[in-house]
Amino acid sequence: MKIPTLSIVLMLLATTLIVGGDTAGKLLTGAGTHPVFVGWSRFAVGALVLVPLSQIQRSELRAFLDWRVVLRALCIVGGIMCILTALKTEPIANVFGAFFIGPAVSYVLSALLLKETVTLARSVLLCLGFVGVIMVVQPGTEMGQGMLWALAAGLFYGAYLVATRWLAPQFRPRFLLSAQLVIGAVVLAPFGVGHLPATVDVRLGGLVAISALASAFGNYLLVVVNRSTPASVTAPLVYFQLVAATVLGLLVFGDWPNPLAAAGLAVIALSGFAGFALAQRAGRQGGGPSNTGQ
Repeated sequence: MKIPTLSIVLMLLATTLIVGGDTAGKLLTGAGTHPVFVGWSRFAVGALVLVPLSQIQRSELRAFLDWRVVLRALCIVGGIMCILTALKTEPIANVFGAFFIGPAVSYVLSALLLKETVTLARSVLLCLGFVGVIMVVQPGTEMGQGMLWALAAGLFYGAYLVATRWLAPQFRPRFLLSAQLVIGAVVLAPFGVGHLPATVDVRLGGLVAISALASAFGNYLLVVVNRSTPASVTAPLVYFQLVAATVLGLLVFGDWPNPLAAAGLAVIALSGFAGFALAQRAGRQGGGPSNTGQ
């Protein structure tokens, strides 16, 4: 199967934008802005910008109150709030390394709840990825509290992935994206407004805009790319976030993972690419994966 060059470029751009949004979020929380305000502004601005592009239909309005849609949105709200809290004290590359426990959580929950097939090869690779996460987190007496928040973010993200697979056959991807933004903005509004910064200058406003818009358009590009490109092609490129997080952490904060953490990041990326290579091969043997409309 020929991999479309444009899809690769858009995926790399999307993952870089998402990490860039979290980099701006780390700058905000590091400067004293409360993570709840950063999270709320991300959902609120994202909703204002992307919902008009999602072509929400009148028949879909009631689905915003569907408990399944709300539950999925709460999972991503929890994940983002945890990752922003983690970024306040931990290097961005390490946080993303711990965050990638999410695929393993998703794999286990999908097998238990959605009855998806469990294979030996995928199980071994996910165990390898979990080892990589442990290498990054380095549990022990010196493990920072922020890494616990990063792991919690991964748990929420794993649940979010399962909920997305659960609901994907029933709702348009762009509706699901809009729903998580709107629900997140509404749920976090009382807390976000309660933690408004005392003063707002150009720098703070710019960082809020970058945090929200980079994350929003990064996720929107993921939806656009997945509309026409098989998941077996796009999914491995999500692991480029580890590269982007390492580079931005070095350039913006001067952070560089210690040798064990750097090795762990490499192990996570290797297990992810290998896992999706298996999925791509299985897709070819089965006639190739299909795409759904938006």
